Amino acid sequence: MGLPYVLIARKEIKTIQDLRGKTIGVGTVAGMPYRLLKMFEKKFNLQDIQIRPVGGSQPERYSALLQGIIQAAPFTSPMDARGKKDGFNVLYQFSDLGLPALYSSLHISSKSLRERRDLVQKMVAAFAEAVRFVEDNPDKAKASVSKVLRLKDEDALQASYDAYAKRLINRRMIVPVNSVTEGVEIVRESGTKVIKKATELLDNSFAENLERAGFSKRFGEEGCPRSPVSLWSRDSCYKKQRVVTNVICPAGFLFPFDGGRLRWGRYAKSDRPDSRPL
Repeated sequence: MGLPYVLIARKEIKTIQDLRGKTIGVGTVAGMPYRLLKMFEKKFNLQDIQIRPVGGSQPERYSALLQGIIQAAPFTSPMDARGKKDGFNVLYQFSDLGLPALYSSLHISSKSLRERRDLVQKMVAAFAEAVRFVEDNPDKAKASVSKVLRLKDEDALQASYDAYAKRLINRRMIVPVNSVTEGVEIVRESGTKVIKKATELLDNSFAENLERAGFSKRFGEEGCPRSPVSLWSRDSCYKKQRVVTNVICPAGFLFPFDGGRLRWGRYAKSDRPDSRPL
C-alpha cells in the first residue's frame, strides 16, 4: 500500500505557497511524516517553513491545529474528512511525491516462510480475495470498518474507503524492490546495522503464483468464481483440477479459521473439498 498521508492546513492557508513562514507540526523527527515534509519542503522550495515536533497522536496534533499552535500537519484518512468539515484545506497528497515506500505489508518469519509455504500461499490468496471483495462491495467494506472502529460518520468512512481501497491499494500485491531498498537505507541512516540486501527481505513468489494462474485475468469472467482461492482449469470453472500447484488451494471461498481447520463455502457439498487441517 502506498503512502496515505495528506497535508491539512488552517482555513487561511489555501495554497502550498501560503505555507511560507508557517509552522507545520509532526510527531517526532524520527517518523515518516518528518521525512515526507523534508522532501515536500525541497520540492516546493519552502526553506522558510518551520517543522515542529509536537508529539502525541493524530487527534492531539489535530487539536494543536485547531488551537493555532501549528498552521498545518500531515494526517492519514479519515482525518481529512474531519478537516474539511472544520473548514480546513487539504493542500497536498504525499503519495504525489513518488517516494518508494511501504506503508502496510504482510510479514512472516524466515522459519515459517521455509516450513509453511502452503499456509503462506493460502494467506496471500485470501488477502487478494479481500482486496477484490472490498473493491466490489464498498457498502459492505465500509460497514465492516464502521463496526470494528466504531466509526459512524459517513464522510469519514467514505474518505477511508477512497484512500485505502481505491487510491493507494496495491492490487497486484507485488512488493516493490525499490521501496524495500529505500526502507533499508532509512534504517541504516538511523544507525541500525542491516546485513541483508533488500532482495533477501522480500518474497514475491506467492503473488506471482496467483498471476501465473491467471487470477487477475479471471476476475469477472462470467460463470467463474471471483476468488483467487478458487483457481481452476480453463475448460470448466467447477472442474476439480487445480491450475498451478497444490499450494494455491482447492475451490471455494476461504472462510475464517475454525478450530485450526479451513472451512470452505459457496458450492454444493458434492462439489467442494472436505475441510482439512492446515
